[in-house]
Amino acid sequence: MSIKGKALIVGAYEHPGREMPDKTVAQLTADVALGALADAGLALSDVDGYFSDTGLGFSGVSAAEYLGLNRLRYLDGTDTGGSSYLLHAGHAAAAIAEGKCQVALIVLAGKGHDAWGPSPSRPEFGFEQPYGPTTPAMYALAARRHMYEFGTTSEQLAEIKVAASYHAQYNPNALLKNKVTVEEVLASPLVADPLHRLDCCVITDGGGAVVMVSPEIARDLKRRKVKLLGHGESPKHANNGRIDLTYTGAVWSGPRAFEEAGVTQSDIDYASIYDSFTITVLECIEDLGFCEKGQGGQFVLDGALQSPHGKLPWNTDGGGLCNNHPSNRGGMTKIIEAVRQLRGEANAPLQVPDCEIALVHGTGGSIGSRMASATLILGQEDT
Repeated sequence: MSIKGKALIVGAYEHPGREMPDKTVAQLTADVALGALADAGLALSDVDGYFSDTGLGFSGVSAAEYLGLNRLRYLDGTDTGGSSYLLHAGHAAAAIAEGKCQVALIVLAGKGHDAWGPSPSRPEFGFEQPYGPTTPAMYALAARRHMYEFGTTSEQLAEIKVAASYHAQYNPNALLKNKVTVEEVLASPLVADPLHRLDCCVITDGGGAVVMVSPEIARDLKRRKVKLLGHGESPKHANNGRIDLTYTGAVWSGPRAFEEAGVTQSDIDYASIYDSFTITVLECIEDLGFCEKGQGGQFVLDGALQSPHGKLPWNTDGGGLCNNHPSNRGGMTKIIEAVRQLRGEANAPLQVPDCEIALVHGTGGSIGSRMASATLILGQEDT
């Protein structure tokens, strides 16, 4: 069964805070849930589906109690890291299409500055953690291999950060608002060769939420709606060490989303692509079919990602590289900025003219080891 057009996003809210030591995860959860529902013109009492991987006690049960969600008929706590919320959107649309729920609340909330790390319960833990792998190092492995295979350069990766910073200057809530140059990216300290500090995402507190509803509920709401046109998801793992670091799970999730939506790359007006590191963006652009494999470095040159006139306007809120990366998971903010673009509500200098179709892509885990990818195609209500 296709979920194309079976559910619509009617509310979206991004927490304006970035560093909030006085807030608990529960409080942040309430903040973003109420914000998204208010944006939709709905109340907590309307919600009958809850989707979140936020670590709030006994998962969705604790969240339901804390928020007073007394009408829940559907719970989903799927955890695939930064891509979780895109999976949740697809799962919520399927649940709505099957009549399992009508008003789905999808939530991210967390404290990015809290200590975190791999769980000892993971089957790979004892084989990898004794050797001290770090998140930047794993992404650096992918970057170095891509450079070896295709001649990608640090200067090309830096162009991605430059585009993010160009956009962030217009976002009053962005953690990093200053524009940077390629030279400044390359002059920042190496974190894990070849990745510099400015190739890495920010770490923030906060969160965001979206509300998805059935077409029947949407008809009675005045807020401008965004339709889910296509969805794809896929894991990619280390294959017992026989891993190709030059591609991501987007090679599978992307085509599935495009096929369901019935659109091609040339139809995409705006893209939200997960930017945990600059290499993440470059590989995903290739894997999603916007250019040939190995040509991502050339693709991002000459302001290609800068809105509104680049060939692929991208992450116009500043993305994880400059704006917000709540709880070390950025998929939710990618959905929210795509909704803003489709509603015509992005920051004015960066609003894509006649934005009708947007792509959202999330990455969870590490492109240097094991990960999960999820892709959404969103469109205006009449698309």
